[in-house]
Amino acid sequence: MDTAANPQSATTPEIGLLRAPHEVLFGAGARHALGRVLSGMGSRAFVCTDPVIAGTLAFAEAISEIRDCGIEVAVFAATEPELPLGNVTVAVDTARTVFPDAVVGFGGGSALDLAKLVALGLVTNAPLADFYGENCIPSKVLPVIAVPTTAGTGSEVTPVAVLTDPSRNSKVGISSPYLVPVAAVVDPELTLTCPPAVTAFSGIDALTHAIESYSARTHTLNLSHPLPVFVGANRLSAAFGLEAAGALARNIVTAVTQGRDLGARTAMAYGSMLAGLAFATAGTHLSHAIQYPVGDATHTPHGLGVGLLLPYVMEACLPTAVGQFARIGEAMGVTESGTGTDGAAVAAIRFVVTLRHRIGVPHTLSRIGLSRRDLPRIIEQAAAVGRLVSNAPGADPRQLIAPVVERAFAGTSDIFSNSDEIGSDEIGAPA
Repeated sequence: MDTAANPQSATTPEIGLLRAPHEVLFGAGARHALGRVLSGMGSRAFVCTDPVIAGTLAFAEAISEIRDCGIEVAVFAATEPELPLGNVTVAVDTARTVFPDAVVGFGGGSALDLAKLVALGLVTNAPLADFYGENCIPSKVLPVIAVPTTAGTGSEVTPVAVLTDPSRNSKVGISSPYLVPVAAVVDPELTLTCPPAVTAFSGIDALTHAIESYSARTHTLNLSHPLPVFVGANRLSAAFGLEAAGALARNIVTAVTQGRDLGARTAMAYGSMLAGLAFATAGTHLSHAIQYPVGDATHTPHGLGVGLLLPYVMEACLPTAVGQFARIGEAMGVTESGTGTDGAAVAAIRFVVTLRHRIGVPHTLSRIGLSRRDLPRIIEQAAAVGRLVSNAPGADPRQLIAPVVERAFAGTSDIFSNSDEIGSDEIGAPA
């Protein structure tokens, strides 16, 4: 069977699941449809963004166009990075004074996630902690329209919102089909001014979504029964994941180094959105599980962490997911169809290492501030993220965590070399 024509792997079930916005508008200039989209949802909108985006001409034009459609707009421009719980509480309290009919997220992943959480907070008086985890939201939230200004999180099409709760050891997520935005307005022009480091880290995050969703464990699904939010690799997620990997891998370097290249930016926005659709049902696995405690300990961006970890995770999963990684390699243009499976899979991993180097993602956990004494705690906390760990391929994915962390700390591998350590002057490298 030609896997290029049929992305279905031998281990991917024939059935599939797709959860997506009711409407997706994609392409240069799509933001100008925002007023029309909102006009069908009521007369008042609450917009979540951050101070940087709020000061841009594109945002000002968008707000003006919404108001031209007869819609009252209240702007919350204080979204904070990593989305602290206190920031969410302030936004919800502010929105309650507006009585909006819809909530707009306009910005990066934190702004989009904030919009989802505001939409939830407006329909309940319960604390957000009551909804941590999966499928804990009992009914619909306010309509959310997502307008991403980065290509990375895929939050515009996913059922997930992530926040930082100081009472927890790590970031927490709220996952529910009710959090999928009703509309995604994806305009690559909004990403043209995204800084190189943000482009690099968000882009490698999107590639990780594509690769981990495609290589995720397959589960037996009974579509007549209630389903978890994340069901593992399936027929529909596989197609989106492969297409996303190809678009992202071929364009991320250009997007980072030539930020005004609209073609590369369009491909990145497209790939990020498709990767979001893939992991919205398949889920991700070990890179994300390990990054959560790593990010908390080092205060480094999420995308940097998962991008650093990805090759080590792929190597650890290689015995079980060799076929999936071989097909990922074909999709990324690393190998041609017909290349031996083992060689193609290894080539895909080595390509990710090279890509990581070219865009300035560090190679080792020691490089971003972890010490060896931190590793037992990182391993313990990563193992506790059961939803992600259990989604990884392999007989017992928990046994893979410690080797991945140890190798990512020291920069050791059996199939690739980290001898080309980058300098702090490289794009994306932490100071």
